[in-house]
Amino acid sequence: MTRLHWVRHGPTHATVMVGWTDRPADLSDGAALARLDAALPREARLISSDLSRAKATADRLAEGRLRLPADPRLREIHFGAWEGRSFAEIEAGTPQRMRAFWQEAGPARAPGGETWHELQARVTEALQSLCAAHPDEEIVIVCHFGPILVALQVALGLGVQEAFAHRIEPLSITSMRLVGGNWRVEAINRLA
Repeated sequence: MTRLHWVRHGPTHATVMVGWTDRPADLSDGAALARLDAALPREARLISSDLSRAKATADRLAEGRLRLPADPRLREIHFGAWEGRSFAEIEAGTPQRMRAFWQEAGPARAPGGETWHELQARVTEALQSLCAAHPDEEIVIVCHFGPILVALQVALGLGVQEAFAHRIEPLSITSMRLVGGNWRVEAINRLA
């Protein structure tokens, strides 16, 4: 039985679209990080996205855990030309495209960015690789909102819009276990 604990990186306080933009996390809340660390299994392997906000959060959880190399497949969705722009700014310039991106997620994309289907394919590939390489182990995955929603989508058999309905806060834990080829979700957006 493989058990995964998806952790969303520390807050960035961004008010703009942040996908592949390498914005740092605010890790100043030592008490929240200590609670998160205590809520995660000590014997787990630890992996993160290669973006600094995820890597720095993982660094704070690394003591006593075997650190695996960062994996770029665990990055947030790439917002292309929308990176660093506010929702209002994008909505004002291309309202139909912005609405399609959220309401018809899947094949829609930001200019020069990636689709939800592309995000889903790379995160699912990373998930399958991790489970194959570390069967019957506990794994802590520090990454982003989008990849955690993809994991829930896969585990619960959700459509894209159903996955979007889940709230995933910074420094929250979403846990699932793989038993006999089937996923069982144990916690979603649990704050330690």
